[in-house]
Amino acid sequence: MLCVVTILDIVQSFSLDKWSGKKCYMVAARDLVIVWADAPNYWKWISLPNSRFEEVAELVSVCWLEIRGKIDTRLLSPSTMYKAYLVFKSTTAAYGFDYQPTEVSVGLIGGAEPTKQTVFLDADRGRTQSYQIVPGRVGIFRRSRILGLQVCQPREINDNQYPKERADGWLEIGLGEFLCEGEEGGELEMTCLQTRGGQWKGGVIVLRH
Repeated sequence: MLCVVTILDIVQSFSLDKWSGKKCYMVAARDLVIVWADAPNYWKWISLPNSRFEEVAELVSVCWLEIRGKIDTRLLSPSTMYKAYLVFKSTTAAYGFDYQPTEVSVGLIGGAEPTKQTVFLDADRGRTQSYQIVPGRVGIFRRSRILGLQVCQPREINDNQYPKERADGWLEIGLGEFLCEGEEGGELEMTCLQTRGGQWKGGVIVLRH
């Protein structure tokens, strides 16, 4: 049975799966470990009318994106396959996510090495390429970019690597799966990292894991 663990709004939210009766949890943004979350130049905490949590985290601008969430496995239903998601929303001013890989993982702390995978947080499914020119760094230049044209270059796309829109209008991206056998204890950690390359990014609202 596949159940869902999501992370991103303020306190833990608990529900039962409609069909199986299995436990499902949402971990709020305030319960996540977000690097520089308390620095207003990088993140700010806001309230949204359509959120089930009191506060959500809005990314202002960072070059190091690191989000970690944890949950005690004793809270989960035994003999159940869980899937973790990051639930978020892009603002109209979002930038820096197109064509930038993000490493995600799910695994027990202190257990076997978690399986890592690459996803993309750009809501337009990464179809559009853009390049950032930063003083003092090597940039990628394209004539059409300099002329102000938007270059669309098709590339092979795995739909599972890109966000999907939920019924409530938020986006979700899968972080990985975890089989809760019911015998092991400990903390399950979910990670979302975009820390390579120094690409600045902003304009994303994190609801929950």
